[in-house]
Amino acid sequence: MQAKVSRRTFLEIAGGTALATSLVGCFGVGGSTTTTSSSSSTGTVTIWDIRTGNEQAVVKKAAAAFNAKYPKIHANVTYLSNDPYKQKLQVAMGAHNPPDIFFGWGGGVLKSYIDANDVYDLTADFNGDATWKNRFLPSVLAGATFNGKLYGTPNAGMQPELIFYNKDIFKKYHLNAPQTWSEFLHVITTLKNQGIIPLALAGASQWPYLMYIEYLVDRIGGPDAFNAVLSKQANAWSQDAFIKANTLIQDLVTMGAFGSSFASTTTDTNQDVALLYTEKAGMLLQGNWNFSTIQSNNPDFITSGKLGWFPFPQVEGGKGNPTDVYGNPCNFYSISSTAKSKQDAVSYLKNGVLTDEMVKGFISVGDVPPVQGIESQLASSANGEWLQYNYNMAKNATNFQLSYDQILAPSAAQAVLTNLSQIFLKQITPKQFSDNMNKTLGA
Repeated sequence: MQAKVSRRTFLEIAGGTALATSLVGCFGVGGSTTTTSSSSSTGTVTIWDIRTGNEQAVVKKAAAAFNAKYPKIHANVTYLSNDPYKQKLQVAMGAHNPPDIFFGWGGGVLKSYIDANDVYDLTADFNGDATWKNRFLPSVLAGATFNGKLYGTPNAGMQPELIFYNKDIFKKYHLNAPQTWSEFLHVITTLKNQGIIPLALAGASQWPYLMYIEYLVDRIGGPDAFNAVLSKQANAWSQDAFIKANTLIQDLVTMGAFGSSFASTTTDTNQDVALLYTEKAGMLLQGNWNFSTIQSNNPDFITSGKLGWFPFPQVEGGKGNPTDVYGNPCNFYSISSTAKSKQDAVSYLKNGVLTDEMVKGFISVGDVPPVQGIESQLASSANGEWLQYNYNMAKNATNFQLSYDQILAPSAAQAVLTNLSQIFLKQITPKQFSDNMNKTLGA
């Protein structure tokens, strides 16, 4: 991957081009909402979304504002839980009965739908409206761009993965935010000895496991380790970085770093986040979207100054840069090829999503939208410290990589989830994980 200067790199995957992002910041200049006539529009646009809590409230308000302004188009947003949503969308696509607009992460999953001719090409609509096109940072659009064509537009903020922690607990036991793996292990041991779950983890949802292997492989082997997987090099999953990462993961399980109930803890109901803000757990490795979850469910945890955050620690002797970041540079809305009125759907993306008011709403709940010209809003917001941290995390990132389950093709993504779950449950060895995953390289 390129260093922070380039902001993005494209990789060949599943016969097409998928995103591996090197993102530097999320902010520029200008941008406003475009208006178009709806005189020929007469219908409902169905939308599937997965936002919860305060973020969902922002989306609901934006949809209501669009419906009021464009009464001949009715945006009907249905909210689903994250994990069931992915399967529901896959089934709907297979039956050629998806919603008009669907929520996604870009990368390999979106590419699979594009290859099946299930997604509408937005290129002409987008390029034909300079105001709409210039609203977003070009780099984030790469996540939904394949072979020079655009298949989705941003609908949410930048989403790096990082470690949240309870400042009061750390202070009580004289702990500092760890910068190295050895320091991290010291924090884990100290918290466990005090009867506190060191790291909340929603293992029942499986995908939270990914954050550990993603960061450990990067910290040990650098970006080149996972790039070898993306380029389908023979036995790429057998590199030392993957073997060592899974060994360290199983060491964490053995020492009780995740408590005794992590395998039955889910993230759809925010059980992992609740462990943090109810002070049953000291830390949580998760996406930055959980700031909004905490703000919605226990705002006092933030306003009282208990919530802190730090990047994933550096592994001593590793090749990775501690400023490398994993996560989702942006989420997208895409239009299905079966949408009854594609121009109504386009109108919603153009005039109902990440409008000026919606951007203000997202910033107010701790999100960083990939919209140009919002620096002053970030600095002056009630969550300025948090938003600026996310800004700097991206600005200083030597590499910002899309999550494994989003950049890999669906079959490989499911395989890594299944095998990684078995690693955490200690049902297979690191070598068995690598052997199993190597079988997906030819897919």
